[in-house]
Amino acid sequence: MKSIEEYLSEYAHYHRDQRNIYTHYVGIPLIVFSVLCLLSKPAFLVALPFLGDVIMSPAVIVWVLGNIFYLKLDSRLGAVMALVTGAMVYFAQPVAAMGVAAWLSISLGIFIGGWALQFIGHHFEGKKPAFVDDIMGLVIGPLFVLAEVSFELGLRSQLKNEIETRSGPVR
Repeated sequence: MKSIEEYLSEYAHYHRDQRNIYTHYVGIPLIVFSVLCLLSKPAFLVALPFLGDVIMSPAVIVWVLGNIFYLKLDSRLGAVMALVTGAMVYFAQPVAAMGVAAWLSISLGIFIGGWALQFIGHHFEGKKPAFVDDIMGLVIGPLFVLAEVSFELGLRSQLKNEIETRSGPVR
């Protein structure tokens, strides 16, 4: 498996324009939330020892598997990602509980809006989205957004420096 520096640097090659990164701050969370909304139906109760009845859905399975990957890459960013996406799974439940027409309309509307922002950002960048060349870009995108936010907060400067050494500075 590649390191976090490798994954984020490869993704960063397609994201050096600050306007593109800012559109990703909104677009990627919208896309992730919409996918979790879509995957939250069907939902069923599962009795788990020590936890009691837990709502289970494909969204929960994707959340668990995705966050195992993120935690293996970087424990600190992975822990924050697990909290953020866990909240998204929680808030996706009421959307999934709606009637089919409302659930699909809301979920697909958010999905389309998120992707529109992505393509606007890539217009500024002048480059295609990273996932066109490597499908892993769809998985790394959310982690990239979290990493960029942490850089703006003055955190993870060593990781930021490594990415900029490999991919160039944000302009």
